[in-house]
This record gives sequence, C-alpha cells and structure tokens, in this order.
Amino acid sequence: MSVTQEQADWFAEAFGKLVGNVEQAILGKEHVIRLVVAAMLTNGHVLLEDFPGTGKTVLAKALANTLDGTHSRIQFTPDLLPSDVTGVTIYDQGKGVFEFHKGPIFASIVLADEINRASPKTQSALLEVMEEGRVTVDGISHEVGSPFMVIATQNPVEQAGTYTLPEAQLDRFLFKTSLGYPDHDTAVTLLLDSSNRARDAGITPIIASSSVVTMAQLASEVFVDAAVLGYLNEIVTATRTDVSSTLGVSMRGALALARAAKTWALSQARTFVSPDDIRDLAIPVLAHRIMVDPEADFAGVTAEDIVSRILVEVAPPAFRAA
Repeated sequence: MSVTQEQADWFAEAFGKLVGNVEQAILGKEHVIRLVVAAMLTNGHVLLEDFPGTGKTVLAKALANTLDGTHSRIQFTPDLLPSDVTGVTIYDQGKGVFEFHKGPIFASIVLADEINRASPKTQSALLEVMEEGRVTVDGISHEVGSPFMVIATQNPVEQAGTYTLPEAQLDRFLFKTSLGYPDHDTAVTLLLDSSNRARDAGITPIIASSSVVTMAQLASEVFVDAAVLGYLNEIVTATRTDVSSTLGVSMRGALALARAAKTWALSQARTFVSPDDIRDLAIPVLAHRIMVDPEADFAGVTAEDIVSRILVEVAPPAFRAA
C-alpha cells in the first residue's frame, strides 16, 4: 500500500504541530526537535549527548508532555539495580501468588537521565526492551506497549565514575545528537524569561498515543526506490572499509537509516524517499555506530568526520520521483 499525497500533507501538518509544540520549551533548536519527533514516529530511540545545562532533560520532558500518554524519568546512578528499571516480582501473602510490579520503563516515553552513570548490568536491562519492546522477569515476558521511546542523556564531561555505553547498546539508538548552546538572540530571549524555571511544564498534550501509532504505520509505507537503497548501502559499506574506522555500521544501522528516511521524507509532505533524506540523516543515524581507529582518533578524526567524507566520496544516484 502506497502513501497518497493527501496522507503525506496530513502527516507533514501534524509533524509540524508536534515540533512547534515542543519548540515552546526549547527555543532555536528546530532541527534537533525534528530529529527527536522523527525518532518517535519511527519507533526509535534517541541518545542526547551534550554539556550540562543545554536543555537535554527539558527537551525530553517537553516531548513527553506533548504526547497524551504515560511518561517516566529514571535518574541513572551507580547503585541503580536492573529491577529498579524493569520491575520486580513480589510474593503477595494475602493472595498466595507472585505479582509483577512494573518499573518505570513501562511508559510511552522514558527519560533515561545520565545513562552512562549506571553499571553495565543495569544498562543491559534496557537492551531487550529497546529492541523488542518487552521485559522478561523471572522467565515471563511483559509487553511495554506502543508507542514506546527511550530518550537517554549523557554528558561528554565528568567521566569519572561513569561507564561507557557498549557498542551493542549504542546500536539500539536510532539517533545520537546534541543540542549545543543557543545563539545570541535565543540566549537573550531565555534570559528575559529567566523567572520561568520549568519551560516544559507549560507544554500541553496535542496528540493521542493511538495517533502516534497511526503516523508511524503510515511512515513505514513510504516508497523507496531501489537506486536510493543502493546509495544507502554504498554509504554503509564505505564505513566498514574506511581507513579511519575499526568497526563500521552494522545491518541494523542500515535498516535504521532506511526507516528513518521514510519518516523524514513524509515529514516534508513527500510520498517517496530522495537521496537528500539519506544525506540529511546519515550523521545522526550512523556516526555513533562507528568505532574510530585509535591513531585516527589521536589525530583528531571523529566518526562524524568519517561519515561526512563518505558522503562527499559516494555519489548519489540520478533520481526521479516514482
């Protein structure tokens, strides 16, 4: 089933309203907000890495408040246990049965704050639920429901006492991005409104959970030409053979880029994916899945540099809309 232009126009309008609602709390960061909203509508997860005080938590809370569903916040600390995230089975003496008590992971949008401060054992508790949408406790699986999205944050500074996320966990995040500091005009606007200590609190829900599921389903049906998929695969393959990388993008990463590109195209009221969609999303989708060679890293080469170079070297196909 192909997406009609009427459906594409409706999707783009709804997408714009979601972005505009979140932008009331996060000023001057439309592109990052579009990425986070696109991740939600692609059934993906987002890792926000930035310096303290740039608005990572506010962004996550604003998106959660935009959705008329459940949301929770987990502050990751070294002593946090896996059961503190997923839930625990407790024996009810009155009923004579074991009952499962859900953890904070059972919500539509989950904010995992400072995820790299938890132990690897607790971090791994997120792996199953992020990939499969369910939690297994004492051999019994519990579905978290749909929509489900994890927005994790971590700081690139203050690394003492933190645990670097393993590649297997990084691969579960659809996007890795950052907010950065605001420009001068935006900073002045925020300072003028300095008495407002909780900008996200004023965000009201404008979309139901069921509508998010509908939009995600519609995005999955966007047309992608074989030539565009070939272009995507050439980019991914180049990350595996690049002299500056020791580990390239996996097939999971390639599939993630294909899915995200569909949502990105539909958010611009297009019923097909163009090479520009692949290029727009290549860095936030692929960069965090690449391991940089130690010598190249010492020379200052980043994963973003590798993807940018590949985008220059790999020529896009001559594209004509279907």
